[in-house]
Amino acid sequence: MTTLAIVILNYNGQPFLAKFLPAVLATADGHPVYVADSASTDNSVSFLRATFPDVRVIELPRNEGYAGGYNLALDHIRTHYGGATYYVLPNSDIEVTPGWISPVLDLMEANPTIAACQPKIRSYSERELFEHAGAAGGFVDWLGYVFCRGRVFATFETDHGQYDDNRPIFWATGACLFVKAEVFHQTGGFDASFFAHMEEIDWCWRIQRLGYQVWACGQSTVYHVGGGTLHKSNPHKTFLNYRNSLLMLYKNWPADGWLWAKILFRLVMDGVSSLLFIREGQWPDVWAIVRAHFAFYGAVPKLHRQRKVLKQQQITEVKLYPKSIVWQYFAKGRKTFGEMNNG
Repeated sequence: MTTLAIVILNYNGQPFLAKFLPAVLATADGHPVYVADSASTDNSVSFLRATFPDVRVIELPRNEGYAGGYNLALDHIRTHYGGATYYVLPNSDIEVTPGWISPVLDLMEANPTIAACQPKIRSYSERELFEHAGAAGGFVDWLGYVFCRGRVFATFETDHGQYDDNRPIFWATGACLFVKAEVFHQTGGFDASFFAHMEEIDWCWRIQRLGYQVWACGQSTVYHVGGGTLHKSNPHKTFLNYRNSLLMLYKNWPADGWLWAKILFRLVMDGVSSLLFIREGQWPDVWAIVRAHFAFYGAVPKLHRQRKVLKQQQITEVKLYPKSIVWQYFAKGRKTFGEMNNG
C-alpha cells in the first residue's frame, strides 16, 4: 500500500504554522501530518499541541538547518512511526491548494525510477508569477549555475500554462519536495554539512548518478512566501548560497579533467558578483562571500573523499544543460527558459 508522510520542518515559524497549516490538514487526504520542530524559542511546540492536536509533533534537540533537520525528522518517522513509501517536505511558508498531492503521487507511482518530484511553485505575494525557489523545475548549466523553468536569474515568468506538463528536470526544489523514502534513506539523506540551501540540488544530483530520475508535475501548484526562516537580505544566506554552491560542484561535477579550471572560473565570477554588493554598500555580504570561499578551501579534503566515493557508486553520468546561462541571459538577452532552449 502506498503511504505518504507530510513533514514540515519548523524553526520559530509559529505565524506561518497558524496561517498555512490548516490548509495542509484540510488537503492531506488522510495522510499523517508531522511538524518537526528544530528547538524553536517562540512557543511553536506548545502552540501546535494546543491548536492542532491531529498533528504529530517531533521535537528535535537542536537546530541543524534544513538538511540536518530533515535527516533527523525522517529517520525518527521511520524508526518510531514505521516510515512511509513517500515523504513530502513542504516549507512552513508554503500555501497548498486543493488536490496538490494526488497528481504528484500518481506520477511517481507510474514511474518507479522517479525518486524526487515537485509541483509548480508560484509566488504567494504575486500570485500569477513563478517563485524563485524552484518555479517549474530546476536545471544546472555546464558551469554550475542553477536556474528554473519559469525563473532565470531575476526574471520571473507569469504562469499561463506553459509548464503544465510532467517532465524530467535536474533538481526539484526543497520548498515542496516529494521524495521516495527508500532512496532518501539509502543515500543517507541530505548532506548535513550544507545546513541550508542547495542541499536538495546536491541530493538530486547524487540520486541521478545512481540511475534515479527527478521530475516536475505540472498538474499540482503551491504558493511560496520565501525567506520564512532566513530572509534573502541576511548575509548568512549569502554565505550559505556561495559556499554550498562550491561544495556541491566539487562533489558532483563530471570528471572531465577541467574540475579545477571550472572551480577557478566560479571563484572569479563570485568576485565579480561581489561588485554588485559593493555598489550597494552591502559590505556584510561581501565579507560573507570571502568567508564562503575560505570555508570551501577548508572543506576540500573532505570533499575529495566524498567525490571518490560518489564516483565509485555512480551508475550513470548525469547531463548538465550544455550552454552557459550567464552568456545567454546577459549577452544574448534570452531571459526565459523557452528562449534559451529555442535559441
